[in-house]
Amino acid sequence: MAFTGPLEDRILIRELLDTYAHAVMTRDAETWASTWAEDSYWALPEFPDLGGFTGKETIVSAWVESMKNYGLGGNAAKPMVYVAHPGEIRIEGDRASAISYTSEIFEDPASGKTMRLRGRYVDELAKADGQWRFTRREYTTFDARED
Repeated sequence: MAFTGPLEDRILIRELLDTYAHAVMTRDAETWASTWAEDSYWALPEFPDLGGFTGKETIVSAWVESMKNYGLGGNAAKPMVYVAHPGEIRIEGDRASAISYTSEIFEDPASGKTMRLRGRYVDELAKADGQWRFTRREYTTFDARED
């Protein structure tokens, strides 16, 4: 079964995914940062300008800088569209793994064209002080189109 472990924890992890997506849509760095553990790793191997980042402070700084370049309609101040939903959440005590699928719409800063990406995050999470946080997220794209 793709969803295992206590229902309450699965809901909390789903809310973490939703919080992450909401923070992307609103470009809310504080909320986005709240989804990460201090000793986390964020891997974006398909984006050479981003790559991989270790530690919450480094991850958040890289995200804030990269988000300056992304928007819609020729305006980086207009946020990208970003939605995510889980395909799997597996919980074992205070550790969990998850897979989520994403859909993004944004303006490519290099070409000015509207991009539509669909991808997948493979996640590792930890629960501390009653809160789930990402300890590792690795993103891959499985469909990319431009308008």
